[in-house]
Amino acid sequence: MFQNLGLQLFTIRDYMKDAEFANLSFRRLHELGYTEAHTFNSNLDDQTLVDLLTKNGIHIIGTHYKLDKILHNPEETVRAHRLMGTTNIGIGALPNEARISLDGLKSFIKSYNAAAEQYAKEGFKLTYHNHSFEFERIDGYKTILEIMAEEFDPQNISFVLDTAWVAAGGGDVCGWMEKLAGRVDILHLKDYTVKIPRSSKTPEIQLAEIGNGNLCWDAILATAEKIGVKHYIVEQDGDFDDTPFNSLRMSAEFLKKYQK
Repeated sequence: MFQNLGLQLFTIRDYMKDAEFANLSFRRLHELGYTEAHTFNSNLDDQTLVDLLTKNGIHIIGTHYKLDKILHNPEETVRAHRLMGTTNIGIGALPNEARISLDGLKSFIKSYNAAAEQYAKEGFKLTYHNHSFEFERIDGYKTILEIMAEEFDPQNISFVLDTAWVAAGGGDVCGWMEKLAGRVDILHLKDYTVKIPRSSKTPEIQLAEIGNGNLCWDAILATAEKIGVKHYIVEQDGDFDDTPFNSLRMSAEFLKKYQK
C-alpha cells in the first residue's frame, strides 16, 4: 500500500508547451489525485515549473535531466535540483554509445559512478530509468541491465524501474524488483497489452492504463512495498483513451484500492 500517487510529466508533454496551458494541466492532475511529479526536459524553465506545480499541490520527487549537464555542469545541476526540492537527479535512457558495445557501456558506468560519488557529497543521488533495450545481451555477454545492476554504485545510484519496459524486454518484473531491493526509490507504473496483426506473427505492444493491460498489479505493488519503494509514479507514453487525462483518470481510479 502507498500513500501518494505521482506522474511522470512526459505523459502530458503536449499540454505543457506554455505556462498557462501547464497550469491548467497541473490543476487537472491534482483533481485526479496526483500529488507528486517526476520531471522531463520540458519547455518550462525550472522556476516556472516549480511555481506552477506548487500552486497546484504537486511536488517534484525526481527528474529526468540532461546527461551532459549532470556530468559536466554539476554546479548548475545542484542549483536546479535544490530549487526543485528533490535529491533524485536522473536520466531517462542510455546515451547511444553505451548501447552499442560493452566497452561503451562500461565507460558510461564508470563516468556515472564517478559523478554519483561527487553528487552524494552534496546530498543527492543519481537515478537511471530503464526501457526494454537494456534486456539485450551486449557483445554476447550479459544483458545491459544485469551489468548495470552489478556495476552501478548501489549507495549513490538508484534505479527508476519501469514495469512495462521490464516485461516488454522479457524480464520478470517482480523478480527484478527483488533483485534491486533497496535500490528502487521511484517505481514507474506502466501497463501494456499486445496486438498481433493479421499480416504478422509478431506481437505489437500497445500501452494501456494501469489495470487495463497484462501486468499483475497485486504482485507488483506487494513487491514494491516489500522492497521499500518510496514513490509510485504513473507513466503512459501514448495510446491514450482520447486524451492523457482520460487515461490518467482510469489509472488513478484503478490504483485507489492500493492507496492508504
